[in-house]
Amino acid sequence: MIKNKTKDTIIAKTAKSCNNELSKATGLMFSKRNSDLGLIFPFKKDISISIHMLFVFYPIDLIYLDKDKKIIEIKENIKPWQFYKPKNKARYLIEVVACRVKESKTKVGDTITFKNQ
Repeated sequence: MIKNKTKDTIIAKTAKSCNNELSKATGLMFSKRNSDLGLIFPFKKDISISIHMLFVFYPIDLIYLDKDKKIIEIKENIKPWQFYKPKNKARYLIEVVACRVKESKTKVGDTITFKNQ
């Protein structure tokens, strides 16, 4: 589960952690839209986490977190076949289906909690 601790709202009911290079490179590619799923990309240090939407066939929201799991940047409704380069370095990236950020009232500065599966 991925939860907005600040607002006490659920962003995704199911969380999957992408811990190896292959899962980080693949992300949501070739997957079916699942509004209950959120992918978590953890990194050992703060880095610039650019993403591509190649072979992701539905829009998603991106949530960038610092080491304390505080939101430092949000990109909503990124469309298939687009690229995104964040303004900030982050420790974690969360990918969820588009509109989950809006529906959970998630904002920059909120704190996130999650349990990986």
